[in-house]
Amino acid sequence: MAPRVRVGVVGIGRGLWLGERAAAGFELVAVCDTDEAGLRDVGRRLGVATYTEYSRFLEHDMDAVLLANNFHEHAPFAIKALAADKHVMSETAACHTLAEAVALIEAVEASDRVYLFAENYPYMAFNQEMRRRYRAGDIGEFRYGEGEYVHPDPAAVKLARSRGYDHWRNWIPATYYCTHSVGPVMFITGTRPEKVNGFVIPFDANDPTMAHSAKIQDTAATIICRMSGGAVVKSLHGGLRGHGNYVRIHGNRGLMENGRHGDKQRLRIWREPWETPVGESSEIVYRPTFPHYHEEATAAGHGGADFFTLRAFLDAIRTGEPPEIDVYLGVDMSIVGIQAWRSVLADSAPVEVPDLRDRALRVRYADDHWSPDPARSMPGQPPSSVLGRFEPGAEARALADKVWSDA
Repeated sequence: MAPRVRVGVVGIGRGLWLGERAAAGFELVAVCDTDEAGLRDVGRRLGVATYTEYSRFLEHDMDAVLLANNFHEHAPFAIKALAADKHVMSETAACHTLAEAVALIEAVEASDRVYLFAENYPYMAFNQEMRRRYRAGDIGEFRYGEGEYVHPDPAAVKLARSRGYDHWRNWIPATYYCTHSVGPVMFITGTRPEKVNGFVIPFDANDPTMAHSAKIQDTAATIICRMSGGAVVKSLHGGLRGHGNYVRIHGNRGLMENGRHGDKQRLRIWREPWETPVGESSEIVYRPTFPHYHEEATAAGHGGADFFTLRAFLDAIRTGEPPEIDVYLGVDMSIVGIQAWRSVLADSAPVEVPDLRDRALRVRYADDHWSPDPARSMPGQPPSSVLGRFEPGAEARALADKVWSDA
């Protein structure tokens, strides 16, 4: 039996949730967070080492680090972990700027450790099945795709997830949280965005879920991607009504999509009648199961997808083979949102999504620190909304004070 991989977790929210559900091949040995009271509780309950300082955490005797810290801070933490000779599994996004993207890729290339980008939506059962069928040639060559991640919540729920006016969930531009929508399409088809046009639905002062939250970002975003191979993809994500995620893949011989209504785990395959072999149906609708580890996966979060990111991490560490969603694919999925925000602020003009696998191209972006992060104030800093800079209103502040105080 292979020895268990000793893992440390950064983040006692999402990170600890993942750490406690890790595959049997992992052993949770350390946890890091700035929440001292929460850490004390975790230490007593799980009997693991706890740290508030990341540098001291990295000195702990462990093999791997699971990063579930703030959305916009993953790359610097990953780079430090790789330098400390730790394998890294990073939650989304992989990077917050183009400069971080270059630095992260080069840190991975300089290391012999595994880096896995933990974008979990590609691993949902219907997306794995679409990938299998696409690779088998069932719908021909990829021509058009759609990926959607629509996630509305009441204002109080949003505030409970984003304590503090400078919390990343309150100011991150609407285009940035795009990996759940564009990621599955890239994973299924093996293509990457080369140019993007970004669009946003502006902050809606008449929507109480926005107006009573602490958000200074826009309601939702649509990104049109021109993909390698000539296909076009529409990515939609944000706080519109109509919760759900959806993937649609058009080939030049057929169509695949998961269910929009009812059981959304269903998969629909469509071929035109004149292209359907005699004796077969033009339309097939079924609920795919996971190809491997079905029982274990169905007990995990996000429709079973969380199991597969952890499993892929463990397998990559044990075999030495790069994971499918490696640093290059993780960076591709992440910088789509950055470049789409540049497009939005340029009246939706097309913007290049550089392929940073190309070492010569990295020189152009190695010092690109463009960011709306309030903590990174700089000349020419972009706003978080297409409407410009504004502050939460009185009702939002009153509700925020109550929710954060109660918490």
